[in-house]
Formats: sequence, structure tokens, C-alpha cells
Amino acid sequence: MTDDWKKTVHRNKLLGMWAAEKLGIKGQEAEDYSDALAVGTLDPERSDVLSKIRKDFDAAGVVQSDEQILRVMNELMLQAGKLMPGARGDALDALTVLLARKLAEMSRHSANNKSLPRRRPKTINRSATREPLMIP
Repeated sequence: MTDDWKKTVHRNKLLGMWAAEKLGIKGQEAEDYSDALAVGTLDPERSDVLSKIRKDFDAAGVVQSDEQILRVMNELMLQAGKLMPGARGDALDALTVLLARKLAEMSRHSANNKSLPRRRPKTINRSATREPLMIP
């Protein structure tokens, strides 16, 4: 089972709960609805969750455009990816660790520098070093 497939199943479970709320379905019925949507991912003939939700929304009079549903699907796919336990670190994980280390290092450095006396920067007479502007 691939990570992408797991994310899709998880996204469809979350999507089912979102759709159930829009449909006014609560409790165990909402769980059953979202489970059916998630399990539908396994069956290629039932895996078109957008069409299923569109049909259910139309039948119940829920006003949501396909674009709105797709936006929620995309947001939930991102959320599903974040909720999955990571068996291996990827480039994003490595970048996050690197940034955290750099920020901690910068924080320690700035804390240490606060106790040092501040020196006045040297000023340079720039007028003596500037060359005249040549205009053609």
C-alpha cells in the first residue's frame, strides 16, 4: 500500500465527515457515510468521490460548487498527509530540522551578543572615494 493511496483513503474519510456535516448527518450515520466514502477508494467504479458528493449535495439541496468541493478535497489531502505518521524522513522534514537548528543557533548567538558592549561603527569619508558620474 503506497503512501499516496493511504493519504487518499484518509482524505476521503475526512471529506466524508465534512460532507456529512453539510448534509446534516450526525453521529454514527456521519461515521458510516465517511467510511463508505473512504472504502469507495478501493473500488475503481466507486472511487469518484467528487461525483458521489455532488450527487448527494444536489439531492439534499446543499449549495456547493464543484470548485468549492475540489478546494476542500485539496486542503484535506494536505491535512491527511500531515496526519500520517512518517516512517521515513523526506526533504521537507530535513529542511524543517535544518531551519529549526539555524533558528536556535541564531537565538543563542543574539542572546550572547546582548551582553557585549556595542561599538560605534567606523565612518568612512565616502566623498573622497566616489568617482564622478559619467553621463554620455
